[in-house]
Amino acid sequence: MKRPQKDVVSVPDAFRPLFEKAQQSMASFFEDLSWDPERGEIKIGGLRYMLVRTESMSTEFQAQLREDFGAIRAAQIAYRLGRACGMRDAETFHQRFEVTDADEKLSLGPVHFAYTGWAFVDIFPESKPSRDEEYFLVYDHPYSFEAATYLDRGIKTNHPVCHMNAGYSSGWCQVSYGVELKAEEITCRAKGDPKCIFVMAHPGKFDEKAAAFREARGL
Repeated sequence: MKRPQKDVVSVPDAFRPLFEKAQQSMASFFEDLSWDPERGEIKIGGLRYMLVRTESMSTEFQAQLREDFGAIRAAQIAYRLGRACGMRDAETFHQRFEVTDADEKLSLGPVHFAYTGWAFVDIFPESKPSRDEEYFLVYDHPYSFEAATYLDRGIKTNHPVCHMNAGYSSGWCQVSYGVELKAEEITCRAKGDPKCIFVMAHPGKFDEKAAAFREARGL
């Protein structure tokens, strides 16, 4: 696998050096790819991965969850599954690349996210990640696998659908900064919005910060 010539994440200028370093590290990691169908194994950098159809984890998965548990519980389950993946992946790659700085830990997440097909990440300039309850991150996932699957199948919803995207990013960032965080998609392409925009903040500050962002952006 060749190293990318273009950025795989969009960030404010202040974060660019960290994300360029993360991109180089992750590019080297993903170059070490091996397939062994006789053993049913795909390994990258010595770690085992698996390929899954995006429909299996979006439209079809969510439809089954809604049938079994109802819409609210279905969204919670998808979010928690994504969150668990984000937390475990963060712990693995922080250790793998021996990073200890919180911002550097964060920078690895969106790059891994892009390489594994979840989405591209565009972090907005309003973002102010920190190791306390004032943490704030706002971002767009232009190619979220969840929204894209709905769009590809011509399905329009009346609610956001990128629950696993939200969960994964909140899990990764919580591990990176050591502060409790939640993320929520506030606009979604699957319901006709121009972007899949997410807000992430401490649960106790979330409503306040999300409302302020909505007002400032006219959302």
